[in-house]
Amino acid sequence: MNEYQQQPSALQKLTGSIELTAQQAAVIKQTYILFGVAIFCAIAGGYVGATSETLVHFFSTGLGWIVAMLLLNVVPYIAIAARNNPVLGVTALVADGFVSGIALSPLLWVASMVDPKLILVALAVAACVFLGVTGYVMMSGRTFSAPRGLLAGLFLSTIAIMILNSFMHIGILGIVVSLGIGALGVCSLVYSTSNVLHSSASDSAIPGALSLFAGMFNIFVATLNILLRVLGGGRRN
Repeated sequence: MNEYQQQPSALQKLTGSIELTAQQAAVIKQTYILFGVAIFCAIAGGYVGATSETLVHFFSTGLGWIVAMLLLNVVPYIAIAARNNPVLGVTALVADGFVSGIALSPLLWVASMVDPKLILVALAVAACVFLGVTGYVMMSGRTFSAPRGLLAGLFLSTIAIMILNSFMHIGILGIVVSLGIGALGVCSLVYSTSNVLHSSASDSAIPGALSLFAGMFNIFVATLNILLRVLGGGRRN
């Protein structure tokens, strides 16, 4: 595998292209598959957490917050430490996704009380970002072009949000907010992908999947918080 002697700048990571070895091309595709698995597990965890009053109450307390922070830091550490053990590493990755979803239970519960469709909008924005960039990565072959990844993600996000509005009627403000967050999300995911490809740990899919999942998790949380404040009338507990 090629070693990169000098890390590119942040701008280069969003505007440059990377010629991949056969191993790198295979690993980045495996990375996105595991990334998708972590997202699916987070959705499952979020559903379990948000529909359980016990979990919502617990993670709303100071002790629950401490437990959530410990789990969200310890589980990824275990996954990275087990990067060369596919069974343990993937198990830890799955656990990280599920725990991350459960840790969001208070926010998801508040959103469901304010307007359940806001959760769907936040999920849709995150899904568009994920699908747009993932689709490009899976078809990119031996060259990763950040600008093409950006265009693919932005195009799909724009089309999907317009279609979403036709069903959910989120309004002009909702469209603008969703498009803005979607654009930032696409940039963040493409940047993170460039980081993964330039990382010395790019010989394993697990660290990269964890990194991408952490970014997507933050995108979803930010999207839902902003939508709650803008479209939910600021009704937060």
